Amino acid sequence: MMPGIIRRHSRIRNILPTLVLIACSCMTHAEPENTAMAPAAPNALEDDIQALKKEVIALNRELFILEEELLYPASTQLAVFLSLDVGKYFTLDSVQLKLDDKVVTSYLYTERELQALQRGGVQRLYMGNLKTGEHELIATYTGKGPNGRDYRRGASHVLEKHLGPSFIELKIVDNSSSQQPDFSIKEWE
Repeated sequence: MMPGIIRRHSRIRNILPTLVLIACSCMTHAEPENTAMAPAAPNALEDDIQALKKEVIALNRELFILEEELLYPASTQLAVFLSLDVGKYFTLDSVQLKLDDKVVTSYLYTERELQALQRGGVQRLYMGNLKTGEHELIATYTGKGPNGRDYRRGASHVLEKHLGPSFIELKIVDNSSSQQPDFSIKEWE
């Protein structure tokens, strides 16, 4: 897969000068004042531009995939996701994620993002590389708890990283029996 993407990447060098020339000619092409004397605009040029746009979009998508593969190889990859099933006992404001006592990400949520998560969305909170071995993951949640009080809670998990990608889910769930939110960290297999 990689040689094909790299081969296509080299095609960008061939396409970009053409796109620049077309863009320059389109910007500098002035319409004549008398439209009766103007030649008919060739549809072929518009078709070529549209075809080139589609090819550039496809190449961009392939370059993004290549970048992900190069930056986060499967053997060292760690991805952390967040999901929630709350609303009655907890309203999330922010999350901070520490890996081996180093803050790797912090995220402040908007109302719209919370609504998406409450409808079943899952957010990729962090993606990075991690050496094999034992690591500690700490998630700190802030928000509004029961009765509208400020709420700050943490959850920790010891992760044994092996070769291959690791996927972890931070899950926040309303617990009706205790009338409190539950914070859990679960490894996907």
